[in-house]
Amino acid sequence: MKNFVGVVARFGLAAVWLYSGFIKLLNPLESRQAVQAYELLPSDLVPMVAVALPAFEVILGLLLVLGLFLRPVAVLSGLLLLAFIGGIISAWARGLQIDCGCFGGGGYDENAGPATYLTEIARDIGFLALAVFVYVWPWKKFAIYA
Repeated sequence: MKNFVGVVARFGLAAVWLYSGFIKLLNPLESRQAVQAYELLPSDLVPMVAVALPAFEVILGLLLVLGLFLRPVAVLSGLLLLAFIGGIISAWARGLQIDCGCFGGGGYDENAGPATYLTEIARDIGFLALAVFVYVWPWKKFAIYA
């Protein structure tokens, strides 16, 4: 059972990082708008973060697929997901109406409200659980360095 959980967690989390990273890298303007919408960074840092963050997500996904540094990648994934959850909570608490931009898009969203933010937080908690499972039960088959 642990192997099954480890496989699902490792490749599920890899799929999340690869998809979210690539979709943002393919749409840099939307990625920039998503980062800017949170109103957390000085405007001169937004372009760098809008490129570096999705690139980091792709790197995390590739490391998971290749089985490189599984536990450290799980920790980094968990920390990044906690930062995302914190960003969503911060936007909600400050009354911002934004699309999280987690899987492309981003920016102002007139339909964003409590249900939107709760759904995004719950989804990211689910992804956080995957990172915990990768840390606790890393599926080491075909891993180069777990």
